Amino acid sequence: MFCSRIFRYDPHGNRLIGRGVACILLAILYAGCAATPMIGGPLEQRKLKAGTYEGVYRGGPNKAVVMVTIKDNRIVHIEMVEHWELWGKEAESLTLKRIIEQQSTLVDAVSGATNSSLVIMNAVQRAVEKAYSD
Repeated sequence: MFCSRIFRYDPHGNRLIGRGVACILLAILYAGCAATPMIGGPLEQRKLKAGTYEGVYRGGPNKAVVMVTIKDNRIVHIEMVEHWELWGKEAESLTLKRIIEQQSTLVDAVSGATNSSLVIMNAVQRAVEKAYSD
């Protein structure tokens, strides 16, 4: 087994703890990087109620908190309140711009920042769900 080789004793009698810890940390990181599902789609604009709504979504190692402003049955502004990401900062502005332009929470993801893009889209979708009137 791979991990059993990592925890073996070296010829000098020192346990190779550093490699074992690295193996465990990589396994935890890998387990936390499951694919984020897409939950959004085009807006049902006639149902949107004006106001500002918070949306939060966590997927894998990423989390996004957004404030979405609705006016005249449209998304007019999205503020990125918080974005926890490993490699996906570049997804913020482009994803938010696409959502506003297309009036949809399902837009093309930013290449190289797919998970961050999906987490942002899903956070906006959660805010939009709060904006739907009964």
